[in-house]
Amino acid sequence: MAVMEEVPIRVTLVRPPAGVDFCVQTRGKELIGRTRSTGRDLSFDVTVGVDDGPRFSGPFTHGPAAARFLYVCSGTYAGQADSCWSRRAKIPLTGIPSALVERARKRPSARLEVRVEGKGKDGGPACATVEPLGPGWSLK
Repeated sequence: MAVMEEVPIRVTLVRPPAGVDFCVQTRGKELIGRTRSTGRDLSFDVTVGVDDGPRFSGPFTHGPAAARFLYVCSGTYAGQADSCWSRRAKIPLTGIPSALVERARKRPSARLEVRVEGKGKDGGPACATVEPLGPGWSLK
């Protein structure tokens, strides 16, 4: 049986549009960490369970076991009633290399980090599946 451990994750939205609320959504549809963007990078910290697969689990993970992801909500989906935006960005966890997960599991003070574009091509909040910027996932 695989051992389940918890690993901290930080998702940073790079240059999200100003004046829009953003948050992370749990599987139970709770909105966590709601923050209004000023146009500067926004970071969200969550903790997920991970086993030897690595397979991710916990209240912040969505999707089937082999294709888990995090949701970052914006506009009305983040609880901002007066927003013209209603979007969710999917942050895939499947792109995290197994070796990086193993290193994170062995260092209790470490966290997995990813930076993604906070703005879509239309100037609104990023939505749908977003790809990591730069080298992708890293260990901090």
